Amino acid sequence: MPTVLITGANRGLGLEFARQYAADGWRVHATCRSPDRADALDGMAGDVVVHRLDVTGEESIAALARALGDAAIDVLVNNAGVYGRGQSLGRIDYTGWEGVLRTNVLAPVAVTEALLPALRRAARPRIALITSRMGSIADNTSGGTYAYRSSKAALNAAGRCLALDLKDHGVIVLMLHPGWVRTDMGGAGARLEPRDSIGRLRQIIDGAEMTDSGRFFSHDGSEVPW
Repeated sequence: MPTVLITGANRGLGLEFARQYAADGWRVHATCRSPDRADALDGMAGDVVVHRLDVTGEESIAALARALGDAAIDVLVNNAGVYGRGQSLGRIDYTGWEGVLRTNVLAPVAVTEALLPALRRAARPRIALITSRMGSIADNTSGGTYAYRSSKAALNAAGRCLALDLKDHGVIVLMLHPGWVRTDMGGAGARLEPRDSIGRLRQIIDGAEMTDSGRFFSHDGSEVPW
């Protein structure tokens, strides 16, 4: 049975990843900060195991790795992230910016590092970093949103490093832009339904080859400029 681990799986994109993988017969390790309040995960059909995980906590990450034991992880979806407040010039919340970087950049790398043994046990391991076109420097024509934009640009750079460092281990690393999706973060005016965005991202993850590792793709399969 193929196995996926998803961070931030209790809502939004993470929840849809969990739902779709479970429906297709995967074993799903779904992580969130408060499993006791993750009603949507508790009621989900399929082989779903819910784990407590604070992606910014070193001991929490280590505890997750211990809980997995000798399991193999075929796909790691680093989805957990935050948008942040106070991102307009003249009103920047610098403490908040640090928190955004901790959650959106340091945490995915820390989770990946802790779960490398489980990934290496898989026959064809893949890591999906859920980033954003807003992290594209070339595509930034509006300015603002300092914390979120910089965090996703940094995540892309870290993802590229992971791809290079893990190439000889056969681990594929992808940076993925889900599009503008109707979630709590995306808002009601967003263009995409979660099921459509995640369905397309899963196709990219499943079809990825080593030549795709370290690249930045949109949900429609097109490559996003750095």
